This record gives sequence, C-alpha cells and structure tokens, in this order.
Amino acid sequence: MSSQETSTPDPIRVVVAEDQPVIRRAFAAMLSLESDIVVVGEAADGVEAIEIVRAWQPDIVLMDLQMPRGGGIAATRRIVAEHADTQVIVLTTFDTDDLVFEAIAAGAQAYLLKDASEEEILATIRAVKRGESGLSPKIARTVLDGLRSLHPAIGLPDNDAPSEPLTSREERILTLVAEGRSNKNIAETIFLAEGTVKNYVSRIMGKFNVQSRTELALKAARRRPR
Repeated sequence: MSSQETSTPDPIRVVVAEDQPVIRRAFAAMLSLESDIVVVGEAADGVEAIEIVRAWQPDIVLMDLQMPRGGGIAATRRIVAEHADTQVIVLTTFDTDDLVFEAIAAGAQAYLLKDASEEEILATIRAVKRGESGLSPKIARTVLDGLRSLHPAIGLPDNDAPSEPLTSREERILTLVAEGRSNKNIAETIFLAEGTVKNYVSRIMGKFNVQSRTELALKAARRRPR
C-alpha cells in the first residue's frame, strides 16, 4: 500500500439476539446490506446470545428483552460484565418503566423500540460503536419522568432554551422529533420534502447546541410543561 492510500476501517461486527425467527432474519438482512456492518451471529435466546458473544467477540449486540432461557436483561448483564469491548443495544417492543431502567442498569448502551426507523437503528449502531449512547425519544421521555419522580423537589436543569427563538414550523418539527418520528415521517406529516425537514432538524440542533436527535429529544421533553 502506498503512503497516500488509507486503510478501510474494519466493519462493525453485530450479533442479532431475537427469539422470533422472522424478525431476527429481517434485522440481519437489513444490517447485511450496509457496507460497514457485518452480522457475525444470530441468537434465539439469552443463553445462545452469551455463547455467540464468547465465540465471536462482536462490537454490538442487538438484544431483544423477552426471550427464553435467561432473557435479554440477564444476557445483557452477563455480556457487559464479561466483554468490555462488546456493547448492547436493546431493541424491543416494550417501553415499560421497569424494563427500561432494568436494561439501563444491566449495562445497555442504547435502548430502541422496534418501531424505530431503519435510519435510527443504523445511526444508533454507528454511534454506539463510536462510544456514544442512545435512547429513542419515547424512552428518553420515560427516563426523564423517572428522574423527576426520584427528585421532585430538585427537578432538572433549566438550561434548555435555544440560543435563538424557534419559528412556529421549527417548534412543530421539534415536537415531532420528540415523538420519535423519522425525517421521512415528519415530511409526510407537514407536507415538506424530506431534505427540507433534514435541514430544519440540523438548524434546530444548532440552536440547541446538541449533536444528536436523542439530545434534541431530551431538550424538547424538558421544555414541556410538567
């Protein structure tokens, strides 16, 4: 290789842990289409997930919670304890408070719902590989509500005002982002081009000085009346 050439980064190695075969294969097929992601294993239950992680040492595990033989919470706790370089992203249909907090306490680096867009799932995998964490906006709201219930007298920092006032359209788009909508869905809802919505979201993120949609959703949730 010449000095001017650059090496291609290693692909993100992912294990998909999901007990329903159709869903598991669908996620694996979706991820396999990405040039920077490779699926190195599929697990049908918690015990199998632990065994596959031991064998393949993946970067990321997409973990369902309600699975037989151990379940996703127990598997997450074991994987995080034994494999410092493997991160767990919960991907489930359940958003109840107890499951959210149990998964986070077990060491999950991100928590997404299965109705998340393909764009959000892929972005979260790449963000977690970079060392970031992530919560879908709906889950972020659950976490915020839980924090408020634990500290009702203290509350949360009141530093969520934008650097510039938002226009009425920006306020509408911010509300939809906080609901977990994708750019495509927002565009269909308010009759704009998807690229236009993307530009609006970038502008709003700049006004709030945040780097991700998750941070933006947290800001939006904290600005809502309690």
